[in-house]
Amino acid sequence: MSFGVMCAEDGIKVKAVNVLDLVRRAAAPYGAPIPKIVISNSLMPNAAASGISFRRGVLLLTGGILTQLSDDELISVIGHELGHLKGKDPLYLFAIVSGEFILRVTVLLPAFLFSPLLYLMVVTFLIFFVAKFFEARADLLSVMALGQPKVMAESLRKIGFQRLQVEKASRLASWFRWDTHPPIYFRIERLERMTEPVEVRHPLLQSVKDVMGGFRAAFSSR
Repeated sequence: MSFGVMCAEDGIKVKAVNVLDLVRRAAAPYGAPIPKIVISNSLMPNAAASGISFRRGVLLLTGGILTQLSDDELISVIGHELGHLKGKDPLYLFAIVSGEFILRVTVLLPAFLFSPLLYLMVVTFLIFFVAKFFEARADLLSVMALGQPKVMAESLRKIGFQRLQVEKASRLASWFRWDTHPPIYFRIERLERMTEPVEVRHPLLQSVKDVMGGFRAAFSSR
């Protein structure tokens, strides 16, 4: 009551999460060391990873995701983020963005000067679309290492329920959002179609194929 807010004790919920243990359990199948772990005091459920390797990587988890998901769901999400480190996705995306900038000021300079806004819109969409391949691969790497694709699907359903409501209006429009992630509905449906054990010889090529197939299918389900 010291701040003028009434809070009944029976309305307080407490959840203890052993984050270090969850990350260890997610990293073990990858045979990888644990990256640096950062906890963000945010109610928004989110997770992210950055870095050039497991040893030099950073894993970010928000308080929102730690409280909303079960331990198994958290492990699947952490596995997804570790999949980015395994695939060196942050490094490749940095290379793609840097390469585009070099091309923009050299070979593609006339196209940029002709219509800067249109150029940036098209290029940004293309870069974001390529990033969707890496996100789909991270999903795939997680279930290949940890199994339980339906658990990951449920975790996406929980943390993306608001986005799912928006995507119901138009699946096609959800592919044209300025977002590095494929639509939530696509990721959930893809995961729920998987059967264990999930074994894929070329995860990136398979993910490219799946994303392109989902994009084409969206045109017939507008």
